[in-house]
Amino acid sequence: MRKQFSLIPLLLLGACTVGPNYAGPPKAIGSAATPPAGFVRADDTLATTTPAVADWWTTLNDPMLTWLEERALESNPNVAVAQARLKQARSALRLERANQAPNANASATYLHANLPELNLGSGNAEQGGANGGASGGSASGSGGGTNVDFFNLGFDASWEIDLFGGRRRTVEAARASAEAAEANVADAQVSLSADVAQAYVGLRDAQQRLILAREASKMQRDTLNLTLQRFNNGTASQLEVERLRNQVESTDAQILPLSSSVETYLNALAILIGEAPGTLDQRLSQAGQVPLPPAQVAVGDPTALLQRRPDIRAAERNLAAQTARIGVAEAAKFPRLNLMGIIGIGGTSLDSLTDLDNLVTLGAPMLQWNVLNFGRANARVGQAEGARDEAEARYRGAVLSALRDAEDSLSRFRARRNTVATLARAKASADRSAVLMQQRYRAGAATLIDTLDAERQRVAAQQSLSQAVAGLTNDYVALQKALGLGWRAPQS
Repeated sequence: MRKQFSLIPLLLLGACTVGPNYAGPPKAIGSAATPPAGFVRADDTLATTTPAVADWWTTLNDPMLTWLEERALESNPNVAVAQARLKQARSALRLERANQAPNANASATYLHANLPELNLGSGNAEQGGANGGASGGSASGSGGGTNVDFFNLGFDASWEIDLFGGRRRTVEAARASAEAAEANVADAQVSLSADVAQAYVGLRDAQQRLILAREASKMQRDTLNLTLQRFNNGTASQLEVERLRNQVESTDAQILPLSSSVETYLNALAILIGEAPGTLDQRLSQAGQVPLPPAQVAVGDPTALLQRRPDIRAAERNLAAQTARIGVAEAAKFPRLNLMGIIGIGGTSLDSLTDLDNLVTLGAPMLQWNVLNFGRANARVGQAEGARDEAEARYRGAVLSALRDAEDSLSRFRARRNTVATLARAKASADRSAVLMQQRYRAGAATLIDTLDAERQRVAAQQSLSQAVAGLTNDYVALQKALGLGWRAPQS
């Protein structure tokens, strides 16, 4: 009875996939399976509604800031780097998927050779002549030897049967890595949108403080001139003059650094939108107000935060990729089955390419198993497991850092709101004092120096309030970044 070798049992093993199956992200907050129901540092002024992911800067109602954000998202080099890496990761995924399919090659060959004739001696001339008659029509003799032509068409194919799921795990890892790269693009957008907003707020704050510093300097100089007149008339002391001169010099010393800060922020904004320094000088040279955060701020809850923040999603996808790579290392411990087939046709003339009697076929299954690996395969598995453990620890760290960022930002934003409210009341009081002093001066009940001093206090209060408002807006920007806002889904 004729025995036949069957590959069916081996092919059935193709349904086997070794290595651990990824079961989703692990617990990352101590022993708690889920994050807290709400933010600890949030107060009644913050809404628990889920905020919009994209374009949070529009809530500041500043058209120039919106224009800068859009330009930055289109042209910033750091975002372009992340997008290029995403393109690489997606191409790597397509490559690994293609590696699961059979590999086929076609070839066409033409060979021409000139072979030297053998000189076997005169005694064998007759025999050599007889043998030469059997050389075939494709070889022609000449004084320089024998010419031989050979034509061939060939086709070969090979296919590795994924018996233990090594290639499937490779595709799984590549898919998770591509998704991590996609999250990294979103993370770059989150950081970029916050950087643009903070640079813009810094610019407007520096411009406002520069205006107020120049106004304060003018008032102090007027006060100094009046005091000098009183000193010359003997009604003011040298101490009063020197004290006012010191105030003028101190105020003037603030003007140059503020001018430099304006230029620095202009340079930063130009670079963030992918342009050379100086590009935005004309567009942003006119001073503008610092944009104010909205009265109602939506923050959502920690669960939505962890699902939304791109850095956490990237860490989770990296964990999934490292888990799949354990299966790749496990599969390398087992046999590999390759199927190979060859079809060829050819001969010593072009007509032989159509002669099916010259068809050559070959089929060869090949089983490989590196039995004597002396622990190398187990070492690679251990290495992959260590990488998975590292990715899991990084994921837990990302979750805890995100929760801390959010809670810290909420605490700073709440405190800054109270500070701004207090300074606004102080500014209103200084404004009323300046108005009352003006009225007394016109009625002859106060001196001009008293009036100028009240104006100086009003400008100082305005400076403090302006700086606090800029800090409040910056804290609002930091809160949006901590909440993982400001990204858009990349195009496929």
